[in-house]
Amino acid sequence: MSDILSKEDIQKILLKRFENDKFTTLSSLPNPILFKDMQKSAKRVAKALKNKEKITIIGDYDVDGVVSSFILSDFLEKLSQNIEVIIPNRFSDGYGVSKSIVERLEPCLVITVDNGISAVEAAEVCLERGVDLIITDHHTVPKNIPKAYAIINPKQEECSFPYKEICGAQVAWYFVAAIKQEMRLDFNLLEYIDLLSIAIVADMMELKGLNRMFVKKGLKAINNTKRASILSIKEKFEKESFSSEDISFLLAPLLNSAGRMDSAMKAFNFLRAKTMSEATVLLQDMIKLNEDRKDIEKELFEISETEVDKNQNIIVVWGSGWHEGVIGIVAARLTRRFKKPAIVFSVTDDKAKGSARSVGEVNILSLIEEEKDNILGYGGHKGAAGLSIETKNLPIFKASIEKRVNNLKKELFISNKEILGEIDAKEIDFELLDILESFEPYGQKNPKPYFLIKNAKVKKTRILGKAKNHQKIIIEHNNSILESIYFNYQDKVNVGFKIDILFSISKNYYRGYVTPQLLIKEIII
Repeated sequence: MSDILSKEDIQKILLKRFENDKFTTLSSLPNPILFKDMQKSAKRVAKALKNKEKITIIGDYDVDGVVSSFILSDFLEKLSQNIEVIIPNRFSDGYGVSKSIVERLEPCLVITVDNGISAVEAAEVCLERGVDLIITDHHTVPKNIPKAYAIINPKQEECSFPYKEICGAQVAWYFVAAIKQEMRLDFNLLEYIDLLSIAIVADMMELKGLNRMFVKKGLKAINNTKRASILSIKEKFEKESFSSEDISFLLAPLLNSAGRMDSAMKAFNFLRAKTMSEATVLLQDMIKLNEDRKDIEKELFEISETEVDKNQNIIVVWGSGWHEGVIGIVAARLTRRFKKPAIVFSVTDDKAKGSARSVGEVNILSLIEEEKDNILGYGGHKGAAGLSIETKNLPIFKASIEKRVNNLKKELFISNKEILGEIDAKEIDFELLDILESFEPYGQKNPKPYFLIKNAKVKKTRILGKAKNHQKIIIEHNNSILESIYFNYQDKVNVGFKIDILFSISKNYYRGYVTPQLLIKEIII
């Protein structure tokens, strides 16, 4: 293969990503009973429905948790009038099913979705009160697991379900499938495939195998939806169609804004909307919350940026009263800005809640786990995690984790998996767009391809955006003219500059015309 990639080279490289992909169609879905405790749980729900017991579903305040809550409750409500949904409030209840939540419940069957695998205290309360607790979750299983009636989690050692990296909504969807089997019901599970695909992408699951097929099918369902909530977004933002990127940058932030800024029940009720007028009113509320989130996030990012110690290989910053709903996004922005892991804490009196994000191959969860003697609790995965700590221990934690990270190999901080190589501008055309589109959806384990163009000449520039933080750049390379956008640009370029650019390629829709557009990730002047 030559140093400059051809379209044929690009297609071969992308095909190689899926050479060991055994799961290629939804028709070969694994059986739900492969999950440990799945059949036991389905029988218990069937019994509860038959005996008209109250069933309480306890979810989580992110997109995955909201969608999980919707899928299970919507299905069960078709069979019973006695279904309650509780999505804990980030600010007053904290994360997941807690001791205080189950203590105030009347007798019922309790089912968690997208949480519960660490709820040891809540499970003890359920045991004491004679309440059956079914936990459905997908997060890493701790050493000390709750004493629940049943636990459905693909990451359990005894679980024979073949796909471990699935989200909470998929576990809930499979639970619905098992209940359907147990009760011999006629119900089309693909009714939820649109929302399921949103949860998979929003929770940053691997987009290979099972997940890839769910999202491909789900995107088709989204683009042909009759669901009022999705239609209202489509109308408000004048979207002709949705891609996996639209889930990441439009749908997920909107749904997440409710849980970040107020109550995730707003997002839940939005998904439940039966009419366009109802959905439109609820959407306006979430748009306002999302705008507020952006303003607070911008302010906190600017403050935290000044606290960064550039001599360390990890960023650990905190502040009193920093908004808990946005510290995760601020951590993510810091990792992109400084290309190193970041942990951002919000301090309230003697406790601090933190959100961590990683870069490259650095396992942030394992680094936090090694600090367990200095912290109160933690959870998450390799790329993102949450933790809590006593305020007085923040300096000790910071010094200790900095020391650990400074000993890591430099190669771990760099991920070049998405960079395919150098390309000539003349190769960027509709044929290439079609090739790239055929390998969608892009995401974890199937990253959107990035390319490098060297020595391009800047022909024209324009600053865009309400905050004047985006730059449109027209470049010339080997007699080809290309349009590019540099969102949240770090280095402003001027006409006449010669630059090297790292970018992805997207379709630009404008007044009925479609053209290739470069989305710049980095500029080297």
